[in-house]
This record gives sequence, structure tokens and C-alpha cells, in this order.
Amino acid sequence: MAGKREKPEDIVSKLRQVEVLQGQGATIAEAVRQIGVTQQTFYRWRKLYGGMQRSQLARLEELEKENQRLRRAVSDLTLDKLILSEAAKG
Repeated sequence: MAGKREKPEDIVSKLRQVEVLQGQGATIAEAVRQIGVTQQTFYRWRKLYGGMQRSQLARLEELEKENQRLRRAVSDLTLDKLILSEAAKG
């Protein structure tokens, strides 16, 4: 059974909540339990989004979309080049 997917904005806010709870003296295990995720999920999120602010998150998403668009353009051009080189041979 698949779990629910958190939005990156929600992940960043939950990471901030854990930081606040740790500042108040809670252990990581207690803080993670309070936000409702497992420790493994917390550490994975921290690896991906740790120290990131919402503005940086929006920029990251924008760059990922641009990267995807550029990759698609390169693959289309590579395919066109292969087709043209095959046509030039024959």
C-alpha cells in the first residue's frame, strides 16, 4: 500500500518543525514522531531538502522543469541527427 506523498513545501516546513522541537530539547526520535513520519523518511528528506528555504525550493523546481525540457530537446535533436545520417548513407 502506497503512502501519501508530501509536497516539497510541506517537507521543508516539517523539517523546520523538527529543528524547533530539537531546540526545545526533544530528541530526534521524539521530534520525528510528533511530525508523523519515520526516522528513515526524516533523514531522506533532510538529505534532499535540508537547509533549504521556500524561495530556494521554488527555484529548484523551476530548474528541474527546465532541465527536463532541455533533456527532451537534446534527445529529439539526437534522434533527428541519427535519422539524417542514415538517410545520407543510403
